[in-house]
Amino acid sequence: MYTFLGGIALLIIGYFTYGKFIEKMFGVKNERPTPAYVNSDGVDYIPMSTSKNSLIQLLNIAGTGPVFGPIMGALYGPAAFIWIVIGCIFAGAVHDYLTGMISIRNRGAHLPELASKFLGKVMKHVVNGFAVLLLLLVGTVFVSTPASLLHLLTNGNVALWAFIVAIFIYYILATLLPVDKIIGRLYPYFGALLLISALGVGIGLIVTKAPIPELSFQNFHPEGAAIFPLLFFTISCGALSGFHATQTPIISRTTKKEKEGRKIFYGMMIAEGIIAMIWAAAGMSMFGGYNGLNEILAAGGPGAIVSEASTTLLGAIGGTLAVLGVVVLPITSGDTAFRSARMIIADYLNIAQKRFSSRLWIAAPLFVVSAILTQIDFNLLWRYFNWANQSTAVIALFVGAMYLYIARKNYFVALIPGSFMLIMVITYILSQQIGFGLPMNIAWAGGFICTTIILVLFFNAARKARANNIPLEIDVSDWNRVA
Repeated sequence: MYTFLGGIALLIIGYFTYGKFIEKMFGVKNERPTPAYVNSDGVDYIPMSTSKNSLIQLLNIAGTGPVFGPIMGALYGPAAFIWIVIGCIFAGAVHDYLTGMISIRNRGAHLPELASKFLGKVMKHVVNGFAVLLLLLVGTVFVSTPASLLHLLTNGNVALWAFIVAIFIYYILATLLPVDKIIGRLYPYFGALLLISALGVGIGLIVTKAPIPELSFQNFHPEGAAIFPLLFFTISCGALSGFHATQTPIISRTTKKEKEGRKIFYGMMIAEGIIAMIWAAAGMSMFGGYNGLNEILAAGGPGAIVSEASTTLLGAIGGTLAVLGVVVLPITSGDTAFRSARMIIADYLNIAQKRFSSRLWIAAPLFVVSAILTQIDFNLLWRYFNWANQSTAVIALFVGAMYLYIARKNYFVALIPGSFMLIMVITYILSQQIGFGLPMNIAWAGGFICTTIILVLFFNAARKARANNIPLEIDVSDWNRVA
């Protein structure tokens, strides 16, 4: 219990200390107009309040990641707590803050455009493909998982396909309509439900004195799965997630002042980390040990853990509300996944989004492809999503490192976590069956060698970029208003 409570305390302290350090190092320009005003179009660029932006950001980035990921990561034991706390403070929250703030400085640009500017034009095409693939996988996974939870909640009395259709209809509307019409209006209520359900489970663990294990570096996984690199892909949201880099530009286009960035981008990642800690603790303490947890996961997946834990701790009514709070997570990330994909493609093709028809013809193929992907095995989709997700996180951290290097600021805050995850990403794809299936010792060697080469290329490019005085931000007078 002390490790659990101490971890949450460290996350909160991290927001007020390291978060403040990152903000000061980046250098806020509160007098600088933001894209919400300069590019106002009534669709994607709309000024909204800090509290509303914060809740939308939390719901955008959360998904099932800070619930399902930590539950599965709980199989490794307290090592999951260590990764959530350290990863969230020094990697995930830094990743989110830099992505959001650099986007604000560059007309609300999405990651492909930022990668093109700071890592080279070729990267624009690479990252665009990565981002759209990632968002399609997220949108698809976040159709099936909430539909399955709702199907369980109704004891199978409502057909699974009916929930899938209903969620798709909602996603279509949220993708096409102006951001303040559905997302801006519903998310405050969804956010309240999410926070109440997570706090309810957390308080329930404390009140019932759940046997949450204390700090240990031992690997408790019943099947002997290696902590390195697998834990860092099992728990992504809640520690470090590239999906967030596709979501923060949505809010960079609705933020009123740069000073709000720490609360919106860094702070909401810390909130997600707290949610991850709660569900990791529930997984470790409520199901008769790691073998018991593994058996329930094998039989019913993470959704079964959520349902049983919520009902046990909060009773029938409270448990139902808690499950609904978890259902909200994937739905409120799935809708913005498709919206973000639509915006990225529009930016890539330079197509203004003020007209409804322009939004429709870009979004329609996305939903057709996603409907086809729902027929693929969820576990296979999730494994590919994990790799694409953390690869995107590496790209975003390197964009942040390049920005800070050119600005002659402390680029190590982004380069160190980016390099660490780059080793993990390469080792993972080399060693796993979804990739090359090489022996682990060869995969590790490949991870370190490839990372070393990429770092050499990064510093060569960084020195040239600094010498050429690549502009860090788009001057407000040069911003093109969206037609």
